[in-house]
Amino acid sequence: MLAKANPKGAEPVSTADDKFYAASERQLIWWRFRKHKPAVIGGIVLILLYTVAIFCQFLSPYGPTNRFPDYQNVSPTKIHFSEGGKLHRPFVYAQKRELDMETFQYVFTEDTSKKYPIYFFVRGEKYKLFGLLETDLHFFGTGDPKVPVFLFGADSLGRDLFTRTLYGSRISLSIGLVGVFISFALGLFFGGISGYYGGVVDEVIQRVIDFLISIPTYPLWMTLSAALPRDWPVVKSYFAITVVLSLLGWCGLARVVRGKLLALREEDFVVAARLAGASEFRIIRRHLLPSFASHIVVSITLSIPGMILGETALSFLGLGMQPPAVSWGTLLQDAQTITSVALYPWRLIPCIFVMVAVLSFNFLGDGLRDAADPYSV
Repeated sequence: MLAKANPKGAEPVSTADDKFYAASERQLIWWRFRKHKPAVIGGIVLILLYTVAIFCQFLSPYGPTNRFPDYQNVSPTKIHFSEGGKLHRPFVYAQKRELDMETFQYVFTEDTSKKYPIYFFVRGEKYKLFGLLETDLHFFGTGDPKVPVFLFGADSLGRDLFTRTLYGSRISLSIGLVGVFISFALGLFFGGISGYYGGVVDEVIQRVIDFLISIPTYPLWMTLSAALPRDWPVVKSYFAITVVLSLLGWCGLARVVRGKLLALREEDFVVAARLAGASEFRIIRRHLLPSFASHIVVSITLSIPGMILGETALSFLGLGMQPPAVSWGTLLQDAQTITSVALYPWRLIPCIFVMVAVLSFNFLGDGLRDAADPYSV
């Protein structure tokens, strides 16, 4: 460890200690967060997942509803890099569908006489990037619409599962953020009122929270989701499912906010602000909430996986998003039976994305929780 000598001959003082004592709380939080390797990895994975969700139209070789009737239930396409002992750019072979007379099921075999290179930045189906810029540029493809590339295989209708998984990330990942934002607003509002004013207001809000928490979560979600009209458009159903998922999510955060405000409302800085003429709303917004903002961030981060799992579960059961909407839950509907899983195991690939997203949020939340108190041992 580097040290600087005291000119009067005193014991050396560590420059690392000087840096620690001179650092701001934000710097201390960042330094401690970086030491939590799983949290850093989880943050990087989440950035990649949300980047993929934003640019899914460009990264996907086809549209989510494109059908290839000759490739129903085809397994993931094998990508080759060599032929005859020589290296080539990535390519795929054409596939032939034949009927197996023993099982009476269609099987696919590669036709090695026809080779199709994989190109980057190819032209394909038109789409509007961010809903504004119309283009037909896709990240990769064979350039031949009759020879598709199925990285994750195809479903029973011949639709590319890789494309639909990327498109599904938009709903499954965003519904967690939107749902937590609603829960965040409700939790701060009711928890702030309950903890700051106390008395009858606190008693009424806490009894309402007790009642809501006592209701079984998934049966309530299923009941409310089943009550939604089946003919609603995708956007309307999306926001309705988000509200359903947020209905109970704010209760835990409200309890946390209430406890913090009860502990801080009689502190000297709060009394000083009140004597200075600050309004009650300003005291809560400018003095109390910022004092435990890090804990709120941690609570939000750890609540998002519950929202994602809730949407996935409802859609898996057929009570959440409905076709033509695409989410990870709706994709997993095809994997409800043992037969489909045994014959077409690639239909479970969206489940891997759900697990990775949930684990990443949990790792990130653990790291933020440890870093929120940088002065603890």
